[in-house]
Amino acid sequence: MAQRLRVHIQGIVQGVGFRPFIYQLAHRHRLNGYVANTPKGVELEVEGGRDALHHFLKELPTSAPPLARITQIETEELPAAAYSTFEIKASEEGEERAALISPDTTSCSDCLRELFEPQDRRHLYPFINCTNCGPRYTIINDIPYDRPKTSMAVFTMCDDCAREYHDPLDRRFHAQPNGCWNCGPRVWLADSSGEELKISEPISEAAKHLSQGAIVAVKGLGGFHLAVDASQNEAVKRLRWRKGREEKPLALMSSSLEQIERYALVEDEERRLLTCSQRPIVIVPKRPENTIAPEVAPRNRCFGVMLPYTPLHHLLLSHPFLALVMTSGNISEEPIAIDNLESVERLGKIADYFLFHDRDILLRSDDSILRPAGGQPRQIRRSRGYVPVPIFLRKPVAEVLALGGELKGTICLTKENRAFVGQHLGDLENLETLEFLELTVRHLRRILEVSPRLLVHDLHPDYLTTQMALAQDELPTLAVQHHHAHVVSCMAEHGLEGKVLGLALDGTGYGDDGCIWGGEILVADERNYERVAHFDYVPMPGGEKAIKEPWRMAVAYLWAGLGEKVFQDEQQPLQRWDRDQIGVLLQMMQRQINSPLTSSCGRLFDAVAALVGLRDRIAYEGQAAIELEQCMEPTTDKYHYEFKEVEGRMLLSATSIFTQVFDDVVSGVAPELVSGKFHQTLVAMFADACLHLCKLHGLNRVVCSGGVFQNVFLLENLEDRLEASGLEVYTPQLIPANDGCISLGQAVIGAASIAE
Repeated sequence: MAQRLRVHIQGIVQGVGFRPFIYQLAHRHRLNGYVANTPKGVELEVEGGRDALHHFLKELPTSAPPLARITQIETEELPAAAYSTFEIKASEEGEERAALISPDTTSCSDCLRELFEPQDRRHLYPFINCTNCGPRYTIINDIPYDRPKTSMAVFTMCDDCAREYHDPLDRRFHAQPNGCWNCGPRVWLADSSGEELKISEPISEAAKHLSQGAIVAVKGLGGFHLAVDASQNEAVKRLRWRKGREEKPLALMSSSLEQIERYALVEDEERRLLTCSQRPIVIVPKRPENTIAPEVAPRNRCFGVMLPYTPLHHLLLSHPFLALVMTSGNISEEPIAIDNLESVERLGKIADYFLFHDRDILLRSDDSILRPAGGQPRQIRRSRGYVPVPIFLRKPVAEVLALGGELKGTICLTKENRAFVGQHLGDLENLETLEFLELTVRHLRRILEVSPRLLVHDLHPDYLTTQMALAQDELPTLAVQHHHAHVVSCMAEHGLEGKVLGLALDGTGYGDDGCIWGGEILVADERNYERVAHFDYVPMPGGEKAIKEPWRMAVAYLWAGLGEKVFQDEQQPLQRWDRDQIGVLLQMMQRQINSPLTSSCGRLFDAVAALVGLRDRIAYEGQAAIELEQCMEPTTDKYHYEFKEVEGRMLLSATSIFTQVFDDVVSGVAPELVSGKFHQTLVAMFADACLHLCKLHGLNRVVCSGGVFQNVFLLENLEDRLEASGLEVYTPQLIPANDGCISLGQAVIGAASIAE
């Protein structure tokens, strides 16, 4: 006797070939009924024998398409309906939206084979895609995910493409970006003014100009890249000068792993990350001898590398390049360009040529950056390929919008048991980036159909996001302390409930006492926190200027630890700093003029890097700390450290550590050994502090977050030390340890405040 089941499936099940998969699975088990997209996901009815239905349901989650991600399957039994066929129905509209949207995905092997097959009708077509690959998030305007609701709506499919699109047995069935030479998007080459060049092979012509040292702005999946031949140092220098990017490493793209291994050392974990479907930039060590231009990553032991992830990239790199620089298409500190006309206005003075196409990018999305550490891939920048896959929370929460911090901005929206952390926005220090944030909020609110009950922002009164939150009157607001958000973001990722010991180490976060925090140990849960330990305070002479000029922090730590007399001696490490400038800083600190107090671990790293002679001024955030880690030589030696109790809190003396660093530098100890001792000291000190505080507060879980935990040595060694002592240690993996995670922590804290 026939039995009928209705099945509701939630997750990433639209735009990934899920309906044709269900269609073929039903036919294989000789079942009748239908399947359709709905605003919640996919709904299907299947009717047939009990055994056939059993095997159908058993096979469904295990053999789903590669891009699908099933989060929930609900079934209900219904009276038989005497279906005679199985069909794919048109998508349904509805009131509530719960379908998850697939991220943009790299070209699949089937499409690449067709791309380079001379007999294929899409031979060398730069927008080849199918249900298993291609653009998703960056071209979608609304859900259900159907062609009229994407930027492909303007392209009418030819008969051949339409036949594929409507055939449930075809790989391109309902592939919304489907197109070909006859009906799909086209690519063309333009000069720096945006004027199209009348040439028959624009990609080959762009490759020729790149090989001659030109800068080409290439329109990709989530925005423009600025490309140059990575083997030509003068071309790279010219790109840096025009873009206003002094020393920060530039990303590289090569055609294959074999090409990357000619200039970088790639281990198994890096290899796995480089070839995964998200195709992120992966941080890998340089080969000692390589032919990549020195200007690509000056004074850095690593390259950021990636493989091609669009057909256009594959075609460009089919020409004989070892690697192309592929850096974000923007002037430093501005959002990446996505529109053709906009790109000419913003990039016309940087690029010599533009490789345009006419498939609109609806939402910009930078390349994601990952680095393996502690046996896990770690997000440094979470964007293309990973957004908008949500972070799944341990329970449903209220709908909240969180705006993040200032640096490495992201936004976060919560819905049911999902937290949607948006793509990397950049540093929210100008109007352009703030407008990008507002666009992202509107877009995600629409496609997720979220109606927030609360708007959460950072405690810092001067952040643009804070000012934006307080200027609106649509939603009530909540200010959240920066390091509390850091700790709770990692708790949310790991589904932790109850109190934990949170170790939050970074460069800057506004404290509830008005000082700049950054070396903090908190006892925290999703609602409250207690600051139980921190670094001792030192002044930041010049405020923000002390972040960009680490030598100022070195002066501050010496003044705090040894007093003015140290500057009166003819000490070798002090001779390279201007005496008059030192005098000005001393007066500023004594008179408390523009010298806010800080407990920042990041500023301590800066001060040590300056003192040992690595970096007096930085060209990008975190540069001094990165170079200090990279110059380190292994040692078991460490400096003496001490704890004091002040007003019921443990005080960690960064100042006493710094004075010992000074003694070593004066004695001529090499920077590499000083760095090794300094790193070992931090591991031992934080491990001892955490052990003591866990016993004191009856805790056994330590949560680590903050940009300092991008330091691989510190993360791996501290985690090992704490786990060896019997503590459970949780570190960020799915989200960045840096401020890219702040919005997630804010959102969860905001939702907890509503629940309370």
